[in-house]
Amino acid sequence: MLIDGRDAAAVEQAASLLAAGELLAFPTETVYGLGARADDDAAVARIFAAKGRPANHPLIVHVADADDALRFAAHLPPVASRLMAAFWPGPLTVIVPRRPETAFAAAGGQASVGLRSPAHPVAQALLAAARRLGVAGIAGPSANRFGRVSPTRAAHVEQEFGTALAVLDGGRCAVGIESSIVDCTRGRPVLLRPGVLTRAQIEAAANEPLHDADAAAPRAPGTLAAHYAPKARVRLMAAGSIGAALEAWPVGSAFQASQALQSDAHAAAALAVYSSAVPAHAGPGVRLRRMPDRPDAVARELFAVLREFDDDGVQLIWIEAPPPGPEWDGVRDRLQRAAAS
Repeated sequence: MLIDGRDAAAVEQAASLLAAGELLAFPTETVYGLGARADDDAAVARIFAAKGRPANHPLIVHVADADDALRFAAHLPPVASRLMAAFWPGPLTVIVPRRPETAFAAAGGQASVGLRSPAHPVAQALLAAARRLGVAGIAGPSANRFGRVSPTRAAHVEQEFGTALAVLDGGRCAVGIESSIVDCTRGRPVLLRPGVLTRAQIEAAANEPLHDADAAAPRAPGTLAAHYAPKARVRLMAAGSIGAALEAWPVGSAFQASQALQSDAHAAAALAVYSSAVPAHAGPGVRLRRMPDRPDAVARELFAVLREFDDDGVQLIWIEAPPPGPEWDGVRDRLQRAAAS
């Protein structure tokens, strides 16, 4: 059931569902989230059940501002406060010590909790309406089945969960990939997941260097080796390799390496190619989609493109590996995890 996020009365209706312990999908600037009130462990359990997500895999709690963050944080480390001041509302999640009396389920049972203030105006309106009803924060992972492609439009959420789920429609997500996550619980900031914010941007705001994740890092959303996967198999390839493999399609070695596709060589969409340089025409059963040149543009459309290929019945996706450079880290991370699936 779609709810118009531009309608103030509809937003109030959506907030009342959250206050009653129901699930609600809602837009953020990154991706759509599957939300429940974060202070109600029974409501949060419905998120895990709907997604098929392990209960020890933590969720991000969305809050309106730093004041509401203190409803869930035992305290805010100085580096977390600096990052929040620089990037909230926006696509950055900070992991901070959790108040022991709240958000146990949302935190996956950990002593820390991930907090984010989304920049999407509909998300902010929802958080404000929910706060008036006594809901301090909304636990919200991406609104898709666990491990699958994240949704960036309300229609994507309906594809995942059907029309019975209430979906607050806020249009297309402007960022398109999930937030950067920084662990602020250990006296030094640790980057757990890259996003559209570059490492240099985060370090400048933190006023200290970021460290890489290690075995002591808390569990965090979206950090499994295999994640963000469409139904099709994903293969990252150099641009030149894609061109050479297309010339041999469907009898080349790249095709023969995928035995499951042998009988589908001439299917309507056996193969899809997402690359910055694609030929005007390709062989039978091939879908071509040009990749934008800028990392922010790729991030904005990436998940929607993967979903389009799934809708076409594609069984194998060749994607040009992003170029080197920290500005591509978020996109590179999502593609590597999708390929690992």
